[in-house]
Amino acid sequence: MDIKHSLGRRAASLLLCLPACALAQVQAGPGAWSGNQTWGADSVNGGNLSGYFYWPATQPVLGGKRALVMVLHGCQQTAAGDVIDAGADKGFNWKGVADQYGAVVLAPNATGNVSGSHCWDYSLGNHNRASGHDGVLLNLVSRFLADARYAIDPDQVYVTGLSSGGGQTMVLGCLAPDVFAGIGINAGPPPGTTTMQIGSVPSGFNANTAGNKCMTMAGAQQGKFATQIASVIWGSNDYTVAPAYGPIDAAAMRIAYGGVFTRGAQVLVPGGGGNTPYTDGNGKLRTSEIAVSGMGHAWPAGPGGQNGHFVDPTKVDYPAFVMDFWFRNNLRASAIAAPLMTVCTASVAGNAATIGGAAVDAGGTIGSYRVALSGATPVNDAQAGSGAAFSIAYALANGYYSGTVTATSARSGQTSAPCTLPQFLVGPAPAVQPPAGLKAGAASASSIALSWSAAAGASGYNLYRNGGKVTPSPLTGTSYTDTGLAASTSYTYQASSLAGAVESGLSAGVSASTSSGFICSTVTASNFAHVQAGRAHASGGFALANGSNQNMGLNNLFYIQTLAQTSAGHYVLGHCP
Repeated sequence: MDIKHSLGRRAASLLLCLPACALAQVQAGPGAWSGNQTWGADSVNGGNLSGYFYWPATQPVLGGKRALVMVLHGCQQTAAGDVIDAGADKGFNWKGVADQYGAVVLAPNATGNVSGSHCWDYSLGNHNRASGHDGVLLNLVSRFLADARYAIDPDQVYVTGLSSGGGQTMVLGCLAPDVFAGIGINAGPPPGTTTMQIGSVPSGFNANTAGNKCMTMAGAQQGKFATQIASVIWGSNDYTVAPAYGPIDAAAMRIAYGGVFTRGAQVLVPGGGGNTPYTDGNGKLRTSEIAVSGMGHAWPAGPGGQNGHFVDPTKVDYPAFVMDFWFRNNLRASAIAAPLMTVCTASVAGNAATIGGAAVDAGGTIGSYRVALSGATPVNDAQAGSGAAFSIAYALANGYYSGTVTATSARSGQTSAPCTLPQFLVGPAPAVQPPAGLKAGAASASSIALSWSAAAGASGYNLYRNGGKVTPSPLTGTSYTDTGLAASTSYTYQASSLAGAVESGLSAGVSASTSSGFICSTVTASNFAHVQAGRAHASGGFALANGSNQNMGLNNLFYIQTLAQTSAGHYVLGHCP
């Protein structure tokens, strides 16, 4: 029997769980920019691709997988000096939105010294996916996609950049529309122009010129333009790259996308300027054009961004704008985020437990709440309520209970991550105690072994993962292997004891993570052979292990080293752990 109650009813006890208690979907990062990385050699421009990446501690907001955003600096800029955070200076101002969306951000440095100003080689006439800046940047994206730790969704890969980085952004969007679901071009000269033509549009060059060049670059991947979107932004007072290139870039992308487009009404943006949207024949927003009033040649970082060296903190916050544009309009992943449980509660009065909660839904309204309780009276109520908030009471037998609350969108059908209810007690505490010594043992990519000590008077045991019971029936032994898990994912376990039908409270929790599923292997060879085989790269006459960047000694046939591959593309000196 269940009895409806309003949230906030007085009760003997009140337990509260905020979204932080929800089941972690992917591995949390450090929430800080990495140190300088070395990713791969550029045989065309010279040197090795280096740079930084940001791996947020927050969870992703779309589809349970992270987005990957590659941010390209402009000429005379560097990733360390201009893009990433440095104390109070937030650079291009990417950290905040990376945390907001749970996205990984890459900030590479241009290899070589193109044009004597540390530029990207967007102006080449022979772009291809295997060499030059195109090759090393696409390889960098592939490295992160292949590493299960980052949980990158291949349908949520984006690139943006300023100046030559804006030009390179457009090149990558044209060359690899299968890789990039969205692009963000900032003051970028289009493909087919030279570095001597950045100040003015050459005679006879127009959107058709750039659009046709774009489609040619895509080759067999032209069909992927049907699901790509593009944002273009420029300063009205840009005297370095002609502002006229902005509308050309956007129109060129629409030509590549194909079909008929409708221009929407211009909307003013904070910081000055207007945004003009274009929708396709299906009513989908495909391109956005922002002319920033009064801005020169700069990255519009918004408040908190770097103040100077081609970065403007007084205009629109472009990272916030373009992330919203990409996430709302992505045509390859669901554009509507799953509902978010904001609170869940449990209160007890006698033998009645009142469960309540609230959720928000970007897609509309909550169609249903599900309450799942483990204990003497199990509950699996898929229609516990609906709307912005709910409250429902259940008559329960004496004992300890734990459980979760989830919300399902009435519009999209997506379900939120569970909000975990802390353990609560109905009636007097049972005499049987929870088992002690719960610990995790061997873990594979899909399983974790658990064991614990026997509890006095216990006839069996239940095991709980992230607050939900995973054992279909009580265990008579003191060990269990949990299977069917996701790779590179952290889980928290607790155990309870049973004496007949009476169940104890839950033990202290223990956390454990599954492995990536990668099997470590070793190779012993000369440093020269390691470099040739792609296990290491050359730098300054030395060989450096790919991934770890450990110095292996001189890059020649006489230095012999053993390298262990501990994850995809990651090598360390020595043997497997």
